[in-house]
Amino acid sequence: MGNEQKPKIPRPVAKYRQVEIVDLKTGRRGKHHDLVQGIVLELVTLKPGSALEIPLAGVGGIGLANLRSAVHRAAASNSLNIETVADDGKFYVWHTKSK
Repeated sequence: MGNEQKPKIPRPVAKYRQVEIVDLKTGRRGKHHDLVQGIVLELVTLKPGSALEIPLAGVGGIGLANLRSAVHRAAASNSLNIETVADDGKFYVWHTKSK
């Protein structure tokens, strides 16, 4: 009873190529990375009481919601607390004191 072998199930043919994990890029680098990083770099040097005014027409067709989300993600990863507002085709962003 103990020497019985289970029938082997054949492995399916692989559809996808296997790669080593060490060769993978693990950071998030979305299609608007350069734009968002530029905004964050300017936020770091922004004078207190000032905001960046970003014309939405000049951001390469990114929608307001996507831009706002990307800037918030990048700011959070750089330990910046920010506020945003948008009106008349412009997006404003500034950093606030820690909560």
